[in-house]
Amino acid sequence: MQYQNKQIGEVARALKERFETLIEKADILKAVELKSLYAEIPNLPVEARARFGQEMNALRAELQELVDAATEQAEVLPAIDVTAPFDINVPAADRPHLLPSETGSEHPLMREREIILDIFYRMGFVASESREIDDDYHMFSSLNFPEDHPARDDYDTFMTTQTDANGKRLIAPAHTSTMQNRLLKKYAGNLERGDPIAVVVPDRVFRNEDLDARHEHTFYQLEGVYVGKGVHAGMLIATLKTFLQEYYGKELEVKTQPFYFPFTEPSFEFALSCPFCEKKGCNICSYTGWIELLGCGMIHPNVLREAGIDSETYTGFAWGCGVDRLVMMKYGIEDVRHFQSGKLDFLRQFA
Repeated sequence: MQYQNKQIGEVARALKERFETLIEKADILKAVELKSLYAEIPNLPVEARARFGQEMNALRAELQELVDAATEQAEVLPAIDVTAPFDINVPAADRPHLLPSETGSEHPLMREREIILDIFYRMGFVASESREIDDDYHMFSSLNFPEDHPARDDYDTFMTTQTDANGKRLIAPAHTSTMQNRLLKKYAGNLERGDPIAVVVPDRVFRNEDLDARHEHTFYQLEGVYVGKGVHAGMLIATLKTFLQEYYGKELEVKTQPFYFPFTEPSFEFALSCPFCEKKGCNICSYTGWIELLGCGMIHPNVLREAGIDSETYTGFAWGCGVDRLVMMKYGIEDVRHFQSGKLDFLRQFA
């Protein structure tokens, strides 16, 4: 290569950049041949030779520093095979007490999720997944939320900076009810055939919560929707009671009390007799004998009409409950944060 037609500074920069790249590829010795560059000096104009020599000497010093630094790092860091199991690269005496790399287990929430779904499959429900980002319409408007409802504020719900087609911010769903409008439309044909709409939605939801033993910003919820002719609140209570008795494996008493949700009317808070103390009172039920478990109610006529379902002909019920809470009650888990903590001593109990 002839260098007399190039700017000296440009040559030095190009060589240094190439050298640094090749060092990263562990090809230091082949990076550049400085001797051949010095041999170019006689080919340069007389007035450029001194400056070129100075530039070459400075470049040589910089490259030597790079070589020294790379060599020192290679001597300090042990060779690690990043594709190998963890315990191969660490001496036995230094290994922390981890689960064996060749084995694994289901997370307790995922295992219990399958148990819950199996119960509802046997009750005639199908399952559908939710979404982890959704729009304002499906999250709020289709569910009869008024424009000024506090749930639309970002101090309660996680809003993203991205917007939908209507200019409203996209949302990390705070409930699996975000799927209700879609599912009512998807399975509307069931009603025409004389069959009910019966769907459960188990998935992850997100809320702007102050974290403590009973509250997490990320947890799993189970939505249930049932629509048909002649559906009434007694069927809602019987469905939930049947599920809970099957899940906890014992007879339970249940009760409801009036509440408010925009998407159901009437709405209820649903409580069951404490499965741990059988209503005698314990720390899990705060010594009341009852545990408030979930919200539910008859689907609001506005929600049915928004999905194109004749609310004069068909009625339905819906509910939403936290899967994490169901599992906590089943196993006497004292802190919901354990599920997301990655604590192996907690997870080993379910392995």
